[in-house]
Parts: sequence; structure tokens; C-alpha cells
Amino acid sequence: MREIQRLFAQMLEDGRHAFDAAANALLGGTNPEAIRDDLFATDRRINRTEQELRRKLVVHGAVHGASHFPHLLVLMSLAKDAERIGDYAKNLFDLAVARPWLGEADQLRELIALKDHISRALVRTKGLYELEDAPAARAFLAECHEIEDICDARIEVALAIEGRNAAGLALACRYFKRVVSHASNVVTSLVMPLDKLDFYDES
Repeated sequence: MREIQRLFAQMLEDGRHAFDAAANALLGGTNPEAIRDDLFATDRRINRTEQELRRKLVVHGAVHGASHFPHLLVLMSLAKDAERIGDYAKNLFDLAVARPWLGEADQLRELIALKDHISRALVRTKGLYELEDAPAARAFLAECHEIEDICDARIEVALAIEGRNAAGLALACRYFKRVVSHASNVVTSLVMPLDKLDFYDES
């Protein structure tokens, strides 16, 4: 299990790296072509790591039996969340290549601040999972819910803009929200049973 946990932690770290690279290309003026090879190499590494993790989970379950199945099923689900963060990083990269309008100066500043907040949240996701700190996890999940609400509000604003093509702004906020959602799903595993994974904020 130590090796399985190490692989999962590597997926989270690679996901954060991919997000930072793509989001900086979108918002920071980095030439997308300068990060293309690194981004897609990172995504391929995430995919290979997920496949290796799955193989080890199957072997571990075969050796240790049914008593370990709940934990293995949780890790199988969380690995998919980690993999999806890399996928949304690629979506952000594609958006960066298109160079869309992302709002006026104040909206762009808000988007950059949101990106920085999400990057820090991805770092904390890995730390919380490794520490298994349930009280901190609950506080983090509440913070993630707030970030998701901010993203939703900015999507509504983007959709109401007249006279400009605000599709890029809406998509950026949507991708940001999905990255946060997958990060929060990982942390949900610290406070919810297997059947309630991904449903922390639903009554």
C-alpha cells in the first residue's frame, strides 16, 4: 500500500504542475507552445501512473482479500479524480492556444487571483490526503465550495456580457470549477464513507 499511496501522491503533484502550466499560459502571457511538450508529457505520465496504480490495486486485492476491498475501491475512484485534473489542464491549454478575450483588466485580475487560489488548493489537497487530517479536510471542503460558487457567479456574469465574445471567460471559469471539484473529491475521502464519495455537499 505504501507504493500505491506514493503513486497516487505523484498523480496529484503532476496534476498541480499541469494546471499551473496551462493556467499560466492562459492568463500569464506564456507562449502556449513553450509548455506544450511538458504539459502533454505530464499528462501521459499521469495516465501511466494511473494504470500502474490500478494494476497494483488489483494485485493487492487478490493477495489480501475482501477485507481490503473498500479501501481499494476508494483509491480507484480517487485516481480517476486525479487523472481528470490533468484532462482539464489540457482543456485550459487548448483555450490558451485560442487566445480568447478574458474580460476587462479588473476581470482578468480576478481570474488570475482565482487561478492562484486554486493552485494553492491543489497543493493542500495532496498535503491533507497524506496527513489524513479530518477537521482540516472539512474546512478545506467548505473553502472549495466557496470557490465553486465564485466560478458559477463569474460564469453567469460572462454569459450576460453584451457586445463581446465572452465564451473564453465562461469556459475558463468552468474548467477552474471542475479542477476544484475533483480536488475536493479527493479530500472528501477523509470525511465520508465509500458510498458518499463525491456527494459531500449534497443533503
